[in-house]
Amino acid sequence: MKSKIITILVVLLFVELSAQGNLVIIGGGKRPVYVMQKFIELAGGADSKIAVIPNASGDAVDTGIYQANQLKELGAKEALFVYAKKEEADNDSVLEKLNGVTGIFFSGGDQRRLTADLLGTKLFNRIKEIYNSGGVIGGTSAGSAVMSQIMITGDEAKNNDSSYSFVTIEKGNVITSEGFGFIEDAIVDQHFIFRKRQNRLISLVLENPNLLGIGIDEETSIIVNNEMEFQVLGEYQVIVYDASDSKISINSKEQFGAENIKLHILNSNDRFDIKSKKV
Repeated sequence: MKSKIITILVVLLFVELSAQGNLVIIGGGKRPVYVMQKFIELAGGADSKIAVIPNASGDAVDTGIYQANQLKELGAKEALFVYAKKEEADNDSVLEKLNGVTGIFFSGGDQRRLTADLLGTKLFNRIKEIYNSGGVIGGTSAGSAVMSQIMITGDEAKNNDSSYSFVTIEKGNVITSEGFGFIEDAIVDQHFIFRKRQNRLISLVLENPNLLGIGIDEETSIIVNNEMEFQVLGEYQVIVYDASDSKISINSKEQFGAENIKLHILNSNDRFDIKSKKV
């Protein structure tokens, strides 16, 4: 009898883990219609109910209304926006809005607003429950940056050259904070090729060689399944850095040196396995 109970529990655990949903991570810029339609399809298509979380935006309400309407125009059965600051994010009235939701979409803006308002709240726990029960989580720009456990904030500790392009590859310069952690084995960056953000992602990968660096360009997305395999979908490219087998050094100026960094440049429809680190 005891062995049967253990078997049942193992089966239930497997079912729960395998039910984990998909991620649609867009690198910013224009959102191609076919990418948004793929997001809607993964959320249930004509039966989907999608909630936009616009907290990253400086004009959250208007952004929420606009993106919810766009999702309905593209085929979602129902779309709404849920905007709650930290002090409201545990309220039952807010949580009830997510009843029946099959997809969550994080808008662009400043990713620090998203994590400040949601981390540690019942609202975020409910979003994770939706994902773990098979729902789809999407986001663009700031809504992409939050996807990894280590989140790039856009700030520098040593050099204040620009918000778009970091000019050095060195230790301790790229400021990060805690992200939402939907991807644990990589660091996600966005607007990547267009805004020349290679230096900051290379710096972080050399500081965290066990993690991949995934740089997603504008108008481009990765569709991540529950096995942590992704397919590129979009107009431009995704770059993956892998320093797991690299010999890394740091000079007296704390500038990095490295041997044998792997670089993958992926076009639309290319596939990559985050776990095995292979195309």
